[in-house]
Amino acid sequence: MKRFPAEWETQSFVQIAWPHIETDWLPYLEDANTCYRNLTREIAKREKLVIVTPDPAGVLDQLDLIDDLNRGNVSIVDIETNDTWARDHAFITTIEDGVRVANDFGFNGWGLKYAADLDNQINARIIDRLDGKFAYLDLRRIILEGGSVESDGCGTILTTSSCLLSPNRNYFSKDEAEEMLKQTLHAERVLWLDHGYLAGDDTDGHIDTLARLCPADTIVYVQCTDRPHTPIS
Repeated sequence: MKRFPAEWETQSFVQIAWPHIETDWLPYLEDANTCYRNLTREIAKREKLVIVTPDPAGVLDQLDLIDDLNRGNVSIVDIETNDTWARDHAFITTIEDGVRVANDFGFNGWGLKYAADLDNQINARIIDRLDGKFAYLDLRRIILEGGSVESDGCGTILTTSSCLLSPNRNYFSKDEAEEMLKQTLHAERVLWLDHGYLAGDDTDGHIDTLARLCPADTIVYVQCTDRPHTPIS
């Protein structure tokens, strides 16, 4: 059996990339570090955490500020990064006949908007350091971000046409994109959202900002209920 697990299923670990002075967080780095310390504390209470950073000593200094940290669940990996968007550059894991497969898709900064040369190398460099056995599959010829696809764990994938069909990613037709999802993520059906533009959204409409699949055949979504303002003449 081959499938793309749902996000609520049991995980082996969580992977994050820590902010540093070369990331978009520079103007807010102190606040970003506070946020990541809180993330680290809460994740490490529950499961293993892998932190990718070009500055392990700096991250250790940040971890020293965390009270009651379960350090046994935290691993730090010294690798250069462009930014912190592990949701989009990290592995997309599938289960194939009982084997966990770490699919390493390409990341190109959401359609060539930002540099991603370092982030695009993280997975290949980290695979041998992970706690657990994964089969590694290099799919970097295909651009696919983790935030652009949503799975129910039973063969349904939810995505958006504005992102997955972006010519700055793969120049796929819809049929070609569906075939790719069937071949790589073992989709049995693909549900497409054709609307969902958000001003300032660098991802071109990632599904994870619009709608999420949940247990019991449920979709949760965001909406705007504000009515257009009528100009006063």
